[in-house]
Amino acid sequence: MKRDPHTILIRPVVSEKSVASAQDGRRAVFEVAVDANKVEVAKAVEAVFDVKVAKVNTVRVGGKMKRMGRFVGRRPDRKRAMVTLAPGHTLNLLES
Repeated sequence: MKRDPHTILIRPVVSEKSVASAQDGRRAVFEVAVDANKVEVAKAVEAVFDVKVAKVNTVRVGGKMKRMGRFVGRRPDRKRAMVTLAPGHTLNLLES
């Protein structure tokens, strides 16, 4: 891995759908760098959280066009990664 894992993993996504899918502790959703691939995401999660990753699914979300009066702007593109852990490994991001 050429990049620091903390530059690949931006933040965990805490939404209703991601929390519901993470109830068993074997699935987590992260916002990741747009140019990161599945292999880099898997290695970053394994390095940061010391778990074994079984599968990574990614989705790119395009930024919306926004207006402020007559000025038009665009929100940045995002990328989410749904990480499934190997059996026997758990990751609970919502516990304190």
